Order: sequence, then structure tokens, then C-alpha cells
Amino acid sequence: MTGEDESGRPVLRSSRWYEGDGLRAFSHRARTRQLGYLPQEHLGKPVIAVLNTWSDINPCHSHLRERAQAVKRGVWQAGGFPLEFPVATLSETFQKPTPMLYRNLLAMEAEELLRSYPVDGAVLLGGCDKTTPALLMGAASADLPAVFVPAGPMLPGHWRDQVLGSGTDMWKYWDDKRAGLIGDCEMAELESGLARSAGHCMTMGTASTLTAAAEALGMTMPGASSIPAVDSAHERMAAAGGARIVELVLRDLRPSAILTREAYEDAVTTVLALGGSTNAVIHLIAMAGRSGVRLTLDDFDRLARTVPVLANVRPGGRYLMEDFHFAGGLPGLLSRITGLLHLDRPTVGHTTLREQLAGAAVHDDDVIRSAGDALAGEGGIAVLRGNLCPDGAVIKHIAAEQDLLTHTGPAVVFDDYKTLQATVNDPGLGITADSVLVLRNSGPLGGPGMPEYGMLPIPDHLLKQGVRDMVRISDARMSGTSYGACVLHVAPESYVGGPLALVRTGDPITLDVPARTLSLDVPDAELDRRRAELQAPPARYGRGYGALYQEQITQADTGCDFRFLAAPGQVPEPYAG
Repeated sequence: MTGEDESGRPVLRSSRWYEGDGLRAFSHRARTRQLGYLPQEHLGKPVIAVLNTWSDINPCHSHLRERAQAVKRGVWQAGGFPLEFPVATLSETFQKPTPMLYRNLLAMEAEELLRSYPVDGAVLLGGCDKTTPALLMGAASADLPAVFVPAGPMLPGHWRDQVLGSGTDMWKYWDDKRAGLIGDCEMAELESGLARSAGHCMTMGTASTLTAAAEALGMTMPGASSIPAVDSAHERMAAAGGARIVELVLRDLRPSAILTREAYEDAVTTVLALGGSTNAVIHLIAMAGRSGVRLTLDDFDRLARTVPVLANVRPGGRYLMEDFHFAGGLPGLLSRITGLLHLDRPTVGHTTLREQLAGAAVHDDDVIRSAGDALAGEGGIAVLRGNLCPDGAVIKHIAAEQDLLTHTGPAVVFDDYKTLQATVNDPGLGITADSVLVLRNSGPLGGPGMPEYGMLPIPDHLLKQGVRDMVRISDARMSGTSYGACVLHVAPESYVGGPLALVRTGDPITLDVPARTLSLDVPDAELDRRRAELQAPPARYGRGYGALYQEQITQADTGCDFRFLAAPGQVPEPYAG
């Protein structure tokens, strides 16, 4: 919306395309007739872009065709005019080397679609890991009124008498197979029972963490993030989101009014109370940057020391997202940490977060714990510093074996993931349970795209001995459904000459999570000598999107955004006449 006319009627952004006696306005109206729409269907009404990440190859979003129709229904009922836009789908399961390589591409596409078309607001449909931050980054940059409709978690998996969590139990049973505890027949059964419906992972992986963060930021309908994808309540939520966006346009409530410093701090607090994915660190820093808010690793570490972990959800707990939803969902959890939140900020659903949480309750105290019965007294993510990660690293210590959180051991170094896969079981490497596995060249540039390689495989011979966790260090990410003493996001990455590039097999490394340190126990003079011998690797890409990516990508500690997209400055509105 761009103000009011003399009669008090809202002046819509879309009117610049449709109103007036000029040739272009005539052409825009004529082409809308070509689409089959009557003048009274759209003229003078808020035009709402429905950005849909549905795809035949994205199982997390396979139901979003239907949800887009529900959104449109809500828009029409509220007096708006919906237009669906297909946008890039980032399928965590299938896209290689990683959809993280393309998060910024989707963010850029979303921003430019909203800017260049005759739309007044947007409903964003997504949920698979990188889709949520990408859509919200684009919407924040475009700064048109927006509502995010999360895809929702899939149904719990089942195998024999076991309830399965996608991702988390995949890793568990794959290790059992490698240890010789189960065979091909069991794996075939697991293959058919792990993921039973549309929707994203139903553990507290990256998808559930980021959609919860979107809700905490105030960009979704209340309680939206945990509704199971195939529940009828999910369709009703989508329709409600469609109706709400029309109101937001008429009120001219934009993301810039919602995505404030206080909102991002509350999102960080939420992620920590959930025991959420380490990937949220990178994404929230990038999202905040698009909102003009400087969020840092130090903010995560500062808040982590004050936030208890209350969500008893895998991989850090016992239950799954459907249990969390019916236990009270995110409103229930937030109702237990109101003293840590900024309650007087606006959301898309209510005037304030305080109003939104009024009446929220917890219905199962084991799924959503109280502060006095927390899974952990501090947030589930710790930020590490030291000579091995001068710009920081992270660890999800709530999902690790606790006796490994203070550990010194000899490094076993792998220069890339392919080499790791091919050689980790080689007895000649001498890997023991005390070894520290180190993977490099897997960061933003080295990966490329910072793939989810960080849960390095434990050698078969150790699995057969009953070892289920080891200290593992990389400049990669790991799936939010993963677990273990995995130090991730080491910055700066080895590919650009970060200290991880200096580690040699046999070097002692010390991890001390209580002290928040990670150190390579090698004299400075020796490290200086090794650094002088480093040679810059060749560029990964000679052309195409990859060349743009390698030119513009930032490091993990600053969110892995493109420099030109994160830069401050204004973008002019297009001339539509």
C-alpha cells in the first residue's frame, strides 16, 4: 500500500500497473482479461503473490499445490486477489552438492519477483531447510507485507514396534547396519517406514527449527510451525494466512516493522529452548542482515547461557513434532519462557507477541518441560573460539555424549569428503575412540556450498566395538536431525587458508565445551611455518551461477549471504507506466 487517496481509500502499489488512461495501464488490464479475470475480480483489490516452492521432487512440499489453493481461498474471502508464482524448490534430499548453494538464489528470486510484479503483499509457502530462510530473506529485502505458511512436519515413521524420526533414526540404523546388528531385510523395511507422508522432517531438525524461528519472529499465524503437514488444521491455517495478508496490506504492516532486533533475539532464544539445529545460527544471522540487524555468534553464546532446553524432541530428546504440536506447540513452549522474550513487539497475527501468547498452555509436561525440569540448564548450542576457529565454530552439545565435551585427542585428517568415505575404515589410519576426526575443504567455498558432511562417519571397527560418538571437527554443516560431538562451521574455512588447513594427522586437539574453546595444541612457530607453505586452491567454477557464488559468498560466521545482497542501500521501485 502507498497511502490513501482523497476519499480515504487505500492506494495500492498494484494500482500503478492497472489504473489510469495510459497505454501501459490499458495493456496490463487487457492482458489480465487474457488470463480470464473480470475487472471486478482484481481492480482496486490487494493483489497477493503466493510464492509456491512445490515440486515433484521435493517430498517436504508435495502437498503445497493444495495449500496454495487454501491460501487463495483465504485471500478471496478477505477481498484480495491472489496470483500464484512458482519459485525455485530446494529439496534437501535430492539437490546436490547441497541446497545451501542455492539458498541465496531463491532469496534473490523471491525479492525480485515481489519487486517487479504488480503485487501488494505475499504469502510464502515453504518449509524444507533452506526454503524458509531464503523466502524470508527475499521478503525482508523487498519489504512488502508478507505471511509465511510453513509446510509442516510429516507423520511419525514406524518400523515394527519402533516409532521413527526421519534423519535421526536413519543415522542410527545405518550405523547399526555397519556394525552388523541388522541386515538388508531390516533396512528394506526401514526404507518404507521412515518417511510416511508429505511434510518436512518431524524431528527438531533444521526444517522444524527454522519454521519455529519464523513463528517466533512473528511471520506466521500463531501455532503454525508445528501443525502436521497432512492434518486438516494445516489447510485451515493456510486459508487463515491468506485472509491475514489482505489485512496486513490494508494496514501496511511490512516485515521491516516485525523483523526487529528484538524479534531476532527472541528467535535465537526460541531455537536454544528447542535444542534446535546448528544450521539456524547461519540462517538467522543472514536473515537478520537482510533486516538491517547485526546478529553475531556472540549473541547466540550470550543468550545460550540464559535459556534452558525445554523441548524433549529428537535428536536431543525423545519425542517427535506431532507430540510437540499436541503438547502445546510453540505457543506452549514460549509461554514458559516469557521472561526471556520481548513481548510488546508486533506479529502478523496479533498486535503484540504478548497478546498472541495469551491463553497458551502446555498439555504434556514431558514433551515441553518446565524450567525446573529442563533437559539442560543452558541452550543446546554452544559457540567455540580458539586458535583452530578464530572466527568461531558451533556444537550442538545437547545431542553429544557428555563425556566428550571435554576431550583431547590426536587428529586424523581428511582433505575432502570423498577421501573420507573411501578411507575412514582403513585399519592403517589407526583410528581409535580417542581420535579426533577432522574434515576440511567442506565450507562455503570448499564444499562448495557448505554441505551437510559434518556428522563424519565413525569407522566400522569402532561401531562394532560399541562406539557411537567421537569428537569430529569440520568447516561443513550437519543435518539438524544429526547428533554427536560434531564441531561445525569452523571459520574461517580451510579452503581460504583458515587454521583448519594447518592441521596434520597426529596433532593434538582439545575441545572444551564448558570453557567454549577449541584449540590446536601445536606451537605458534610451527603453525606459522605451515601457513607459509600453503598454496591457494584453484577456483571451483569458471562460469555460471557457481562463479557468482564463489565471488560473493561470505563465511559461516556472517551468514553465508552474498555480499551484494546483504549490502545496505536502496533499490528503486520499478516504473510501471
